[in-house]
Amino acid sequence: MSRKISKKLSANDVGTTGGHQAGILVPKEKAILSFFPSLDPNVKNPRMTLVVRELKDGTRWEFNFIYYNNRLFGGTRNEYRLTCMTQYLRAIDSKVGDDLVFSKDENDSIFVDCVRAESNKATVNDQGVLVLGGGWKIINT
Repeated sequence: MSRKISKKLSANDVGTTGGHQAGILVPKEKAILSFFPSLDPNVKNPRMTLVVRELKDGTRWEFNFIYYNNRLFGGTRNEYRLTCMTQYLRAIDSKVGDDLVFSKDENDSIFVDCVRAESNKATVNDQGVLVLGGGWKIINT
């Protein structure tokens, strides 16, 4: 199981596009999904509340991890999402290009940290232009 993953925030993720998406899309890649608890695909739209603590100060947040699988029940959606994050993203003043880094400790407690785009040299090219893309990734520690 992966112990650390990250998500580069998009304009949709931070709410600057005006869209009303239902949380941050989580890819169906086994390596990413294995970080999160398993959800039963035989249940329509199974979900689990995740207790997440900020790495820096231990502030407690509750996010929902949901498998919107209504395609298996006659609907159209078949995707995983992290929801109930808007208050957190506003509290940390998240910006496009920031990386959310999720980690687990030896007790499987989940932590989140925001690595600002301006302090993340890998997201700015030689001309000073912010390079977006990639979305989720696994961080090898």
